[in-house]
Amino acid sequence: MNFDHRSIDPAAQEMLAVAQDLGAQTTWDRFDAMQPHCGFGELGLCCDICYMGPCRIDPFGERAQVGACGADAHLIVARNFARAVAAGAAAHSDHGREVVEALASGFAVSNPDKLNALAAEYGVAPGELAARMASQFGLQNGPLVPALRAPPGQRARWEKLGITPRGIDREVVELLHRTHQGVEADPLALLRAAMRAALADGWGGSMIATDVQDALFGGPQAVRSRANLGVLEEKQVNLLVHGHEPVLSEMIVAASRDPDLAALARQAGAEGINVAGICCTANEILMRQGMPVAGNNLHQELALLTGAVDLMVVDLQCIMPALPSVAACFHTKVVTTSAKAHIPGAESVDLDPHHSRQTAREIVRRAVEAFSRRDPARVRIPRERMDLVAGFTNENLPQYLGGRFRSGYRPAIDAVIAGRIRGIVGVVGCNTPRIAQDSHHLAMVRALIAQDVLVVQTGCSAIASAKAGLLRPEAALEFAGPGLREVCEAVGIPPVLHVGSCVDNSRILSVCCALVAEGGIGEDLAELPIAAAAPEAMSEKAVTIGLYAVASGIFTAFMPPPRIAGSSVVRKYLEEDVEKETGGKFLFANHIDEAVNGILAHLEAKRKALKLAPRPLATYVPPVGFAALGCGKAQDRSQSRPPEE
Repeated sequence: MNFDHRSIDPAAQEMLAVAQDLGAQTTWDRFDAMQPHCGFGELGLCCDICYMGPCRIDPFGERAQVGACGADAHLIVARNFARAVAAGAAAHSDHGREVVEALASGFAVSNPDKLNALAAEYGVAPGELAARMASQFGLQNGPLVPALRAPPGQRARWEKLGITPRGIDREVVELLHRTHQGVEADPLALLRAAMRAALADGWGGSMIATDVQDALFGGPQAVRSRANLGVLEEKQVNLLVHGHEPVLSEMIVAASRDPDLAALARQAGAEGINVAGICCTANEILMRQGMPVAGNNLHQELALLTGAVDLMVVDLQCIMPALPSVAACFHTKVVTTSAKAHIPGAESVDLDPHHSRQTAREIVRRAVEAFSRRDPARVRIPRERMDLVAGFTNENLPQYLGGRFRSGYRPAIDAVIAGRIRGIVGVVGCNTPRIAQDSHHLAMVRALIAQDVLVVQTGCSAIASAKAGLLRPEAALEFAGPGLREVCEAVGIPPVLHVGSCVDNSRILSVCCALVAEGGIGEDLAELPIAAAAPEAMSEKAVTIGLYAVASGIFTAFMPPPRIAGSSVVRKYLEEDVEKETGGKFLFANHIDEAVNGILAHLEAKRKALKLAPRPLATYVPPVGFAALGCGKAQDRSQSRPPEE
């Protein structure tokens, strides 16, 4: 069986063949078993928020046009969209709460300079910072301290529209309340409330999470490492960390380096202990510790299918409940650590921040014990692995762009003004089995850098580019347009900058604020030649991230479109009318060329408005084998495959 339609990563295709031989189900098999998807649900026209239903609206007008309570298609779609935003905001912001609690617990601080700077910003002594940050979640009337970092023009837009976030928890709770039966009946008012909750995440919970993690574990610096399943080691204990919260994973990395545990591994017949990551925990330990990345979201089952993983430890978010059933094909242990995320069939270890080092050591011991039961004859590790450079942040980028003695964003701004860089685009997000894994991420990133667009990435999107070799400085010579290539060669950076995990999208907002503060290319985020994109959106978090980008004045391409097609009112507001209010808007694209060309046209429009040097714009056409086969649709799986590295 050919697996090109499932993933364009050769390592993933190899493991899918293994799964087929073993009879092990993966996410793609479960996705296929769900076909056909409910047509009403795909349009967002199902409502099950009360027990008078569930109700559904016929998009063709031949049956009911309102639900039992009288809610029409526009309100039902807005309710469903708003509930997704509330869940996404809750997920990332609760991550922020977890790390604030770790700071409050007395967890060791690796970066006191960052801690002191944050304390000064919050107007408290360093010892009072955790309590002050925790108060941001329960505020009733604001302002959120991190939201004050936004440019004055953007904050004025929020005030005029009434969407300035007051408190993180308040906005999530109020949004859910407004979606309850019999409360908010105006779909546009509901969408504006959703923007307020999204902003509470992007400029609140997520930003707090990034800040605290940098204080606790150290500010990232650019590091070299490797990515893809080939980073697993045949003769070492392989311990994978997967999820989003770095409190335990940082301790596991440290524990794996303890001499007594290394000796224990040798006694078990292993040559060492190899810690690697999946998903956003991978990005956390990559950018701070230089640890290898085994893969992005859809690699989590495939990594287990190598037979070389001795233990996978997970915390929360983007973790598939099917992991223990796949692990059962081998000797592999799956260990959960979050009190909020239990998985039947997995072992559970309670994580107490006061004893995280002891917990980490116990997990490493379990991995060593599992190694002794590994069957070498069943190990199959794909050879694919790729070099990368990661760990750029809003704080260290000025040094890489301008050097130690002229640190700043001025070189980047001058390059934009001169036209060597057309603009800057943040490409973020996850993977979904609806789209051939990584295909849209790579098609978009390659198209943008070829048009001299500097790309910044987070999360699983960044890992997709890492596996394809786009995070190497050498990639500028192979894939970038002449202007971007010149800039990258001059300062030695890749054309695609890894800036962290998905919660670190706040770093991208901070970079944009710094560009405004530096001056020369606009006085507000909405004036900058910037854009955002989620080419393979998967979760409710993606909806929230996209919405806070739009509410922050940023043009955002989103694929596949969220389930809003059942309402012309909702779609028109989010793709058109919201731009008059916030300066940003969505492009809900079904084809990758539509998304790329929309972004490029937007960048050129912003350049023209700023009277910057014009740039010739070539229409992007997907390569043969991507478009010619009827691929590139968000609802389909691409048949494309990247060239061999």
